[in-house]
Amino acid sequence: MMRIGILALQGDVSEHLIAMRNAMRGMKIDGEVLEAKRRDELRDLDFLVIPGGESTAIGRLITEYGIDSELKKLVRKGIPVMGTCAGLVLLSKGGDEEVRRSGQPLLGLMDIRVKRNAFGRQRESFEIDVGITALGREPYHAVFIRDPAIEEAGDGVDVLARVENRIVMARQHRILAVAFHPELTMDSRVHEYFLGMKNEDSG
Repeated sequence: MMRIGILALQGDVSEHLIAMRNAMRGMKIDGEVLEAKRRDELRDLDFLVIPGGESTAIGRLITEYGIDSELKKLVRKGIPVMGTCAGLVLLSKGGDEEVRRSGQPLLGLMDIRVKRNAFGRQRESFEIDVGITALGREPYHAVFIRDPAIEEAGDGVDVLARVENRIVMARQHRILAVAFHPELTMDSRVHEYFLGMKNEDSG
């Protein structure tokens, strides 16, 4: 049975649990979605989601609990990993001045450099229809709340979506980075795309 973990240190954990279960129902996938808080709970997963939240807090807890090394093992094994909002920041190799100044721990798993709070603060949150070819013809209604953006992407990174000429969704092998909050909509296509990465060739 498929096991999908939501890293449950802080952030939109319950929302991802619900969204992932909806996606699995839509795809007729049998499995369980569970909260993962400890190193041992990351082992034997088939997928892992790093949710949105406060990236500095999540990063420090990942380091403090020794979860960073377990996460890197999952990636080396080819287990699909998705980071949304704060999760995108954590996956990156580098960031802007705000990231550096905050002492933000980064996992360095994806060849991207990010700008934290690229779309403004909480009061400047917005929703917008985004064309994402990988998800089909119908635009995806994306929710942005204090979201980052990818400023630079390496040669091995596939850019999947942009907003205001900023990269908001990208993929490198079986790692998926999403700047917005797919867990806050009823549209499960981002989660379904992520689940489909397990059976694809890496790339």
